[in-house]
Amino acid sequence: MLSLLGMLLIGLVVGLIARAVKPGDDKLGWIMTALLGVAGSFLASYVGIAMGWYAQGDSAGWIASVVGAIALLVVYSLVKGKS
Repeated sequence: MLSLLGMLLIGLVVGLIARAVKPGDDKLGWIMTALLGVAGSFLASYVGIAMGWYAQGDSAGWIASVVGAIALLVVYSLVKGKS
């Protein structure tokens, strides 16, 4: 339970940083921001392992997690803008 709470807290921080870096008004709540950060971290880890930048089990790092969250935020904005 503690690791899940820690993962969500780190995801919230990563999501907040990603929302601060990306320009525009993204109307996301706290929960969606945390989920965005967690998903960005997973995306960065997956891409890093697939490209050979990281080994299995290594953390992607803060910068890669923020970049992954920004990429997901851009995709979210594009999808939301089309509907």
